[in-house]
Amino acid sequence: MPTNILMPALSPTMEKGNLAKWLKKEGDTIKSGDIIAEIETDKATMEVEAVDEGILAKIVVPEGTADVAVNEVIGVIAGEGEDAKSVSAPAKADAPKAETPKAEAPKADGAAPKAEPKPESTPQMTAEAGFNTGGRPSVGGDRPFASPLARRLAKDAGIDLGKVQGSGPHGRIVEKDIEAAKQGGAAKAAPAPAASAPAAPKPAAAPLATGPSDEQTKKLFAPGSYEEIPHDGMRKTIARRLTEAKQTIPHFYATLDCELDALLKLRAELNAAAPEKDGKPAYKLSVNDMVIKALALALKAVPDANVSWTEGAMLKHKHADVGVAVSIPGGLITPIIRDACHKTLSQISNEMKDMAARAKARKLKPEEYQGGTTAVSNLGMFGIKDFAAVVNPPHATILAVGAGEQRVIVKGGQPAVATVMSVTLSTDHRAVDGALGAELLQAFKGYIEKPMAMLV
Repeated sequence: MPTNILMPALSPTMEKGNLAKWLKKEGDTIKSGDIIAEIETDKATMEVEAVDEGILAKIVVPEGTADVAVNEVIGVIAGEGEDAKSVSAPAKADAPKAETPKAEAPKADGAAPKAEPKPESTPQMTAEAGFNTGGRPSVGGDRPFASPLARRLAKDAGIDLGKVQGSGPHGRIVEKDIEAAKQGGAAKAAPAPAASAPAAPKPAAAPLATGPSDEQTKKLFAPGSYEEIPHDGMRKTIARRLTEAKQTIPHFYATLDCELDALLKLRAELNAAAPEKDGKPAYKLSVNDMVIKALALALKAVPDANVSWTEGAMLKHKHADVGVAVSIPGGLITPIIRDACHKTLSQISNEMKDMAARAKARKLKPEEYQGGTTAVSNLGMFGIKDFAAVVNPPHATILAVGAGEQRVIVKGGQPAVATVMSVTLSTDHRAVDGALGAELLQAFKGYIEKPMAMLV
């Protein structure tokens, strides 16, 4: 029977995406692993692989379509032996819906209406850089990633797919895995538990404050004196997340000055000593690369500040994953240097250059910009002396870095000139108190002013 291609969820929070481009056309043969389409999320453009084989019989959603809901049918694949020309697009109502169905009113005779069986959702493709919630790939939440044939065989044999290790592309469970499970005595699927009483509904969250309406704002300006530029997905996401951050996170700010002369001297020496690779230096360190390393080491030295707030508990992180704000057309994105405290300066530098270039081309994978335990926002290259950044949850801290400039300071009771950089730490005061934030800044300052400590 024909197989529906569904709009994939390319990140845990994705609800809609733009179908930027079809890389296959109707009538083309599709093989498992073929790149068949490009999907735009609010942060990146990602390639999507086919996980079923056959003929692309019907393109339901044309390329260039915006705001396609996750799990909506976007195409249909005809299986082996099927006439691709006879395959028709499914009715719109047959596509899985995101909203919860409303309860049916009781019948006049008092009998409760029978619950309709929930249609099984089977996303048929996965992003090349998709996400998982566990060690083995899954689709549709916790549903195991398996071919339709393997799923049917497992059902007939009473085998729990959650206990089967897939050997197909991207860990997909295929027919031979089910046969092996039969021989090895894989765990049988447990019967579905009885429905429990519904939990008491949580009180609705207070709506975010809004400003004047669009029409009210437009009336403040003369007609024809402005141009309307519709918001894209990235700008809408930035606006929503920053509004939520400022309305839900009690921000606390602390500013400190750091002398840079020793760091600038070490940076010049390290860059001069860089070996050549393909006729070019193997690395070229920036001040920002050293700031990333210093902040990661400071979090390692002050682990109580390397946390995330949740309503039920404090999440104390074992690694310092530092996000770095990168300006791209239409907004910004924060690629993450994972476990930065254990990476060399050259590794951080090269990794940052690679991710910044791919960020501007909107080619980052979701796992490269989601998560992290802290962030750095550097406006020093624009000559900004100091500023305060907005904490980006789930982070509890963000470091705003200003320009390094020569200032007159007092040393030993005498005026002297030094290169000084002002940094401001914004903290989520629920997780990082003032004294703890100050301790983190002092640790950061120690690594900046004595940078040799970053090399050992």
